[in-house]
Amino acid sequence: MKIIIINGPNLNLLGKREPEVYGNETFESYFEKLQIQFPTLTLDYFQSNIEGEIISKIQEVGFTYNGIVLNAGAYTHTSIGIGDAVKAITTPVIEVHISNTFSRESFRHQSYISPNAKGVIIGFGLQSYELAIHSFL
Repeated sequence: MKIIIINGPNLNLLGKREPEVYGNETFESYFEKLQIQFPTLTLDYFQSNIEGEIISKIQEVGFTYNGIVLNAGAYTHTSIGIGDAVKAITTPVIEVHISNTFSRESFRHQSYISPNAKGVIIGFGLQSYELAIHSFL
């Protein structure tokens, strides 16, 4: 089974950025733990701060992978293009957020991804990714 985690803008700064919201661990170190936890899966990881690159990656893997775990970061709330890319593919997508977006600024309450995602997991810290992976098993 092939699953890819796609992270959007500023998630490359995990471990440095707002640790009170996002924690102290880098995503790379967390991803290594996921690979150990799920040894029978092919887990891939992609991160970009550029909207078009995220759309291109969704299109590239969206017909061949078994699952996409997508944390589009702030693009969740602004990108009709990423939402449309999720709608256009056949691979199921789980939308993930580290923080509880509904307990934050009101602009974070809107998602252009959710209407076309298989499910949404928010607010469980980095464990949100693990929960998303379990949903594909």
